[in-house]
Amino acid sequence: MSPAGGRKGYGIMTERKPDTVSGSFSAKETAYLGMMLAFALILGYAESLLPFSFGIPGIKLGLPNLAVVLLLYRSGVRRAFWIDLLRILLNGFLFGNLYGILYSLAGGLLSFLVMAAAKETERFRFGLSVTGVSIAGGVFHNAGQIAVAAFVVETAGLYYYLPPLLAAGAGTGFLIGLVSERILITTGKKRDGL
Repeated sequence: MSPAGGRKGYGIMTERKPDTVSGSFSAKETAYLGMMLAFALILGYAESLLPFSFGIPGIKLGLPNLAVVLLLYRSGVRRAFWIDLLRILLNGFLFGNLYGILYSLAGGLLSFLVMAAAKETERFRFGLSVTGVSIAGGVFHNAGQIAVAAFVVETAGLYYYLPPLLAAGAGTGFLIGLVSERILITTGKKRDGL
């Protein structure tokens, strides 16, 4: 086993505290977080290229959430939050517009808060699995975006989109959760059955 807690050569980050004297992270940890941010940006760009539509505005696969879920379990809440925030802002500036950033921030931050809280349930017997945490994130991401859209356009009529968006969020959250859980199990961060 390597000092980081994973198998040798895989570079798995554990929930280590930063150097308490300088408050900084090691070069290896900084590189890992930069790589995960780049991974999330690439997934966001790939998602923008996919012709994925069911005739309802706002349905996406949520591919960048794969990086966020992995970070949540590998590196902790604080690091995952900052990478998620940076990912939303950079994706918006690179591939979107100001309204896209606004909607993504609302959905992404609400989703992240719910996932972080849901992940904490693993301390109890009734804790959610990685897939359950991801489903919660997908559902609340869409709920946050609909709430902001209804506020911006000043109409409650947008809430008619809520049921299909919540179903889509649950479905895509399930898929992202399955992939995340498999990656975490394969790399040794999670055991089968959790």
